[in-house]
Amino acid sequence: MSELRDHKQGDFSREEVTLANRNSGIALEMLRYDVTPIGMHYLLTHFDYPYLEADTWTLEIGGLVGKPTVLELADLKSLPQITQTVTLECAGNGRANIDRRYQSMPWQHEAVSTANWTGVRLRDVLEKIQIDPSAVEIVFYGADHGEDAQGEHDFGRSLSVAHAMQPEVMLVHEMNDLPLLPQHGAPVRMIVPGWYGVASVKWLTRIEAIDRAFDGPQQVGTYIFRDKPEDPGTFVQEIRVRSLMIPPGFPDFYSRRRFADAGPVEIMGRAWSGNGVGISRVEISVDGSWHEATLTAPDSKFAWARWHWHWDATPGEHVLQCRATDANGQVQPLDARWDNQGFGNNAVQSVTVTVR
Repeated sequence: MSELRDHKQGDFSREEVTLANRNSGIALEMLRYDVTPIGMHYLLTHFDYPYLEADTWTLEIGGLVGKPTVLELADLKSLPQITQTVTLECAGNGRANIDRRYQSMPWQHEAVSTANWTGVRLRDVLEKIQIDPSAVEIVFYGADHGEDAQGEHDFGRSLSVAHAMQPEVMLVHEMNDLPLLPQHGAPVRMIVPGWYGVASVKWLTRIEAIDRAFDGPQQVGTYIFRDKPEDPGTFVQEIRVRSLMIPPGFPDFYSRRRFADAGPVEIMGRAWSGNGVGISRVEISVDGSWHEATLTAPDSKFAWARWHWHWDATPGEHVLQCRATDANGQVQPLDARWDNQGFGNNAVQSVTVTVR
């Protein structure tokens, strides 16, 4: 069994670099797209990519249900189909920007993307198998298998029965109007809009109704907000309010430092929050002076919103920041909040730009 890692400052470990090479993030200039191109959609995969073929794939549904069943892909496609535009974000997005970071996937800002997901409402499947009234949670298992600090296991997460029956929760087989790709969970994965991506189990193979709180390794051993390892903490669930800008100007190849010409510069980006809560405001700071950006609401309540602001750039070095507020009044913090495993860091993004 692998051990819990220490916190670290400074350079990234070889293991962190290996993880970064396996898990790709969005290039921030792709924020221009309302829907992220499939090849640029971020990926976080805990173990190996399992090999599943659509023609032989099955989904086993059992536990506390009146009609245990095994479904094939054709069975899901025979049910009413829906398409939703949903923004997914990894709970570890921003981990690398926390002082004394936990050694894991070293995301900076790149672990967020938006896609059009097509499939069936999960409740349309659950209603057919008659969940027993004693069931408390529904557990979803993927085909990805491995070992970490919680031991050897299949990846699994759960939802309450009430949440699983919400109309937005999906079993999907298409992404951006194409069959789901292997790296995104083919043949079928979950999409749980408004929650961090860990809830959207990929390579789905088994669903089980149980009469207790699920205690699987990915449910209670990790993905919990904690100040200290011994704290009980709270479960990672709803996405915290956040915004990102496309770094303006052009970059230096190695350092990614930004350069821009003096004069009008359009600053644009995206903002989002959890559980379908809309964005009410985005502000842009230039060297500590805040200005309100123009906000465009998305077509889907679970998708990010577009914003833009016109900057009259003057020569010199400037620090730009963006800050979102959602409809519930939640505001991004200026500084990174501490979390033992680096979850949920939604501190404002800062970009230094040299204007010539």
